[in-house]
Amino acid sequence: MMQKKAIILDRDGTLNEDQGYIHKIEDFKLLPGVIEGLNLVKDKFLFFIISNQSGIGRGFYTVDDFWKFNNHLISKLKQNNIKIEKTYFCPHKIEINCDCRKPKLKFIKDIVSEYKINLKESWVIGDHPSDAQLGINSGSKSIYLLTGHGKSHLKDLNKKEIEPTFIAKDFLTAMKYILSNL
Repeated sequence: MMQKKAIILDRDGTLNEDQGYIHKIEDFKLLPGVIEGLNLVKDKFLFFIISNQSGIGRGFYTVDDFWKFNNHLISKLKQNNIKIEKTYFCPHKIEINCDCRKPKLKFIKDIVSEYKINLKESWVIGDHPSDAQLGINSGSKSIYLLTGHGKSHLKDLNKKEIEPTFIAKDFLTAMKYILSNL
């Protein structure tokens, strides 16, 4: 059986605008190029979301709030014939040091186990150094986006010596890069 390839996506700042602890549907805004970009590669990859959501652990919003917002995003993507296989999220505060917070591999292991993904042929994409590090830790390729918090954390990549496969100015550029590197 041929192993499948995945694109593992951060959510806030990658797919939708991140205004800090975003969780209200009325604040939802898809970032430019997301639909077009995902449509470019959807026949070649399965899509997953892994998101750190410390706002839950900090009491800013609830798990139910998270799912309402996330389901709204999933439904917008579905209207454009894009399927997210599954969403994984860490609800804990950073200080807890849980095993599900990116860049730790708990959710990657879950994806591999459940969906039989070939990590070497897969990609992790996000706007935080922890997203790039998750790609590196998992043996996948990684794209660091300059959307969301990407520009403000760019210096942290160098400080932490994190080297993503590619740094993209936006989502569509990232998808075109993946397409040209199949």
